[in-house]
Amino acid sequence: MENGRGRIIIVDDDITNLTVGKNALAKKYDVFTAPSGLKLFQLLEKLTPDLILLDIEMPDGNGYEIIQELKNTKDFTDIPVIFLTSMIDPKNEVKGLSLGAIDYITKPFSPELLLKRIEVHLLVEAQKKELKNYSLNLEKMVAKKAQTVFQLQNAMLKTVAELIESRDNITGGHIERTQEYLNLFIDILLDHNIHTDVLSMWDVKLVAMSSQLHDVGKISIADSILMKPGKLSSEETLEMRKHTTYGIKIIEKIELSIPENEFMKHAKILAASHHEKWDGTGYPFALKGEEIPLEGRLMAIIDVYDALTNNRPYKKAFTHEHSVEIIKRGRGTQFSPVLIDIFLMHEKEFKKIK
Repeated sequence: MENGRGRIIIVDDDITNLTVGKNALAKKYDVFTAPSGLKLFQLLEKLTPDLILLDIEMPDGNGYEIIQELKNTKDFTDIPVIFLTSMIDPKNEVKGLSLGAIDYITKPFSPELLLKRIEVHLLVEAQKKELKNYSLNLEKMVAKKAQTVFQLQNAMLKTVAELIESRDNITGGHIERTQEYLNLFIDILLDHNIHTDVLSMWDVKLVAMSSQLHDVGKISIADSILMKPGKLSSEETLEMRKHTTYGIKIIEKIELSIPENEFMKHAKILAASHHEKWDGTGYPFALKGEEIPLEGRLMAIIDVYDALTNNRPYKKAFTHEHSVEIIKRGRGTQFSPVLIDIFLMHEKEFKKIK
């Protein structure tokens, strides 16, 4: 609306009807007239009305054809249309309404009635626009809030990850690298249409982010074990393996404050299952084959690859090629055969991240 006045286009091939309609509405609205559908669309190139009053019976294209073209044109589809007609037939009225008209006014019309009907419809349209704008603004606000929360979560996770790694500066960067490997592995699986039944239900960004907590249980492991420069004793090995169950307990404590959280669900699965083995000899639950969640099967390969290719207190880093050979030997025993085959097909991409 300009200067508080709505803009209305009247479309009718009868000059008398155009004149009567314009005179009835001119005091309250800016009225434009078009004697045909062709003239209407030429007029629409110059202005967007708040309402169109459309005659049905016209020689160069009836109102039904015109409204169909309006509703099929992106720029015009939201313009409300009221049919003006001398045809008194319920079937015609139903047809017009089904094509998208908001009302049906018979001719000859009462100027007072026409004004009142238009006033009501424009009020409804204004309320619809206001509600739509409110909804859009609300969506933007929610999206912005969600992004802020996501960034805050990520910052907090990064801090926790750095805290874990600060206790063992030799393995620094492990959590960040494994997150990148996981992102890459998931993308590759999607490209090959493998495990899409599971992956389609994941928020991939959320899963990758939650992987930062897969070693959170190491917070509970003593420095004397975590940083021991050499082979661990049997007792120390058993204690070290407990970082998986310690991780579960830590995440479950967090879940008490934020129940039904998808992020924490994936984090707990990763913490619990990334040391399980395909043949059932892993820990902590000795899961076997596809009993192991897909998150754990992926992280098992990624975790070992990163351990092999980087320095550890008990060993020097192996080359990428040597590490790949070691992982290959674990196909069907330590690792999922399908995932190993895919890993071997794309091992050079993992090397780039390393």
